[in-house]
Amino acid sequence: MQHPVHIVGGGLAGTEAALLLADAGADVVLHEQKPERRSPAHKEDGLAELVCSNSLRSDNPHNAIGLLHEELRRLGSPVLAQADRARVPAGDALAVDRVAFSGGLTAQVRAHPRIRLSSEEVRELPAGPEPCIVATGPLTSEALARSLAQAVGASQLAFYDAIAPIVAGDSVDSDVAFAQSRYGKGEGADYLNLPLTREEYEAFVDELLRGEKVAPHEFEQTRYFEGCLPIEVMAERGRDTLAYGPMKPVGLTDPRTGRRPHAVVQLRREDKAGTAWNLVGFQTRLTWPEQKRIFSSRIPGLAKAEWVRLGQVHRNTFLNAPRVIAPDGSLKALPHVYCAGQITGVEGYVESAASGHVAARRVLARLRGTEFVPPPGTTAIGALLRHVSGEAHPDDYEYQPTNVVYALFPPLGERHKKHERKPRMLARARRDLTAWAVEQRMPLGPEPATRSSNELRP
Repeated sequence: MQHPVHIVGGGLAGTEAALLLADAGADVVLHEQKPERRSPAHKEDGLAELVCSNSLRSDNPHNAIGLLHEELRRLGSPVLAQADRARVPAGDALAVDRVAFSGGLTAQVRAHPRIRLSSEEVRELPAGPEPCIVATGPLTSEALARSLAQAVGASQLAFYDAIAPIVAGDSVDSDVAFAQSRYGKGEGADYLNLPLTREEYEAFVDELLRGEKVAPHEFEQTRYFEGCLPIEVMAERGRDTLAYGPMKPVGLTDPRTGRRPHAVVQLRREDKAGTAWNLVGFQTRLTWPEQKRIFSSRIPGLAKAEWVRLGQVHRNTFLNAPRVIAPDGSLKALPHVYCAGQITGVEGYVESAASGHVAARRVLARLRGTEFVPPPGTTAIGALLRHVSGEAHPDDYEYQPTNVVYALFPPLGERHKKHERKPRMLARARRDLTAWAVEQRMPLGPEPATRSSNELRP
């Protein structure tokens, strides 16, 4: 391995790929434009910065994302290992201290003898023929996006993600908030909950609908990712949408009344000490003054809120992957360029890390003159690859980003009752991942111990 592998982008996908390749003996140059230049959504200087939320979502393998966590752990993912080290209480979700998470991965990269970190903006795709990985994510710079568009000759799609606000923990009214996880998951009291009566909920929705939003530009007339809709967009779809969505009260009982509230605003901690809390599902494009006014005046317990960060919108750029990416993960137009992360049309932190993991293994096989056979589509990683290739979708599917969901997996061969499907798909995925690893002579960690029925509750 004489030439270094250049990786463009120091997010979760790029960091995962860099550490995996370097640990396997490859020399790596990781290009990250921070701190010389940053996008509007990025605030910190470290690698693998978590922008939208500090949650990597459910750690329950009966959910597809939890299964993806498990598979990456078994494959030795650096990102998942650091997430576990930086974990904060969040019920059955894997949430992390953002600073500890990013700082740990940044330290690993800087200390690795085979990785050189280059702080510069890459404005054009690296020249070949040596393989490189482009993992610039949804906030790819305009210059590199133009270079990429010129290379692939296919249209790029852009839509907008929204970021939820964060409130200082000591400014939340403890006389209103109660600590509790849905159905007592995790430690049983990992979230703070702000209960609303029907009247309070209705008044909140009214203010959301009336509130001043950030004025869209001409180039913003594209759809949002359904899994990250601004809260006011959800409210526009119906007055009860929020009560059945991010503000649903199921699995919660207000200890002061002994009853389930009409709606709740859940707060998830940003750090282990609980100094900052994220408003779960409250991504928004309300103007900052309106966020302060509406959230402080209409959400019980936030009257004296001190805002650590307010919500905002940011651009998300991705490729039409089934058309422009070859089966081996490289660009059809430039076979030396491999793409990874959200720019390929996977959505989510862990999905991005998984994409970077696969890209690194593909490049490593190319450097060694061998063939990398990806995990089967019955696994969570393989299901993501089915999405990127288009295999999981009908021919007329309009390609758009997605999280890993069981709908991307091949169906079971026989009919089963609804409650049996996920356990059977989980068992199949575990079995097939193990068989694949044996065939590829790839080290694989053991399956996790069987968890309690409460822990496995979907």
